[in-house]
Amino acid sequence: MRFGIMTMQKGVLIPAATSTADALAALTRMDHVAIARRLFEAGFNPIELSGDMVLFFPQSLGPDAVEGLAALKQETGLSYSVHLPLWSVEPSTLLGPVRQGSVRALVECIRATLPLEPEVYVLHATGALAAEFYRMSLPALAQGFVLRQFQAAAGESIRALLAETGLPGRRLAVETIEFPLELTVELAEQLDLSICLDTGHIMAGFSSRADLFEVLELVLPRLAEVHLHDAVQWRPGQAPGYGTDHQPLGHGELDYVRLLDRLSEAGFRGPIILELAVEEALASLEAIRMARGAT
Repeated sequence: MRFGIMTMQKGVLIPAATSTADALAALTRMDHVAIARRLFEAGFNPIELSGDMVLFFPQSLGPDAVEGLAALKQETGLSYSVHLPLWSVEPSTLLGPVRQGSVRALVECIRATLPLEPEVYVLHATGALAAEFYRMSLPALAQGFVLRQFQAAAGESIRALLAETGLPGRRLAVETIEFPLELTVELAEQLDLSICLDTGHIMAGFSSRADLFEVLELVLPRLAEVHLHDAVQWRPGQAPGYGTDHQPLGHGELDYVRLLDRLSEAGFRGPIILELAVEEALASLEAIRMARGAT
């Protein structure tokens, strides 16, 4: 199995500095290629690049950086996936101009990274606004109607994105996020997209109230990437577990041995991205080695 990690680490976004000038200098010096190399040398492959990094580091996916990342791939055999921007992006909003701007931001990220031939592009098909309505206490009929409007708008954005970039639908994976799982899966089926299963989101109750392993069986035919992190299991009568996800393996309630065994049995060969800090990801890999070696 191929365990990767994301280049967008907290220590990169918020560099340790003794003054504002030092912090600004660190932001200016950020070298995406050097970060990817360090992560590869630490034992991670593939690497997930983040479209959101351009908010703070405009150079992170510029032509020079992409050329350097391509050379690193050629040198090492490293592979990439790309998490498309989600901060400030609302591809499912009903407000047309905002949706169009969101599509433009997503298209720019795809075009910038196409030379890297990423295995898959991961997309939050719906944004913070849709999540807010999903959390609202509304009559079931009204909520269902509103959420389907967000789903339809997301579908419109995705169609435009695919048309403008020429990207095959199966290279775009919609992630299980804070939105009804059944609507996300339905969207993937309508547009023939892939799916990114986020273990912590499912366990914490963001995407559905279903068991993780039931969800896994549902999405396996379209599964292209896994975001792997531990979480406290949501239970009936509780609110979704905000802040309980993105824990190292073994610090929550995820049966990761069962999960990885099932993925192996199903012949899954896609990226498994540990959405954790480097130290947490390394500890999680050690936990996997110990646990699977003992079974």
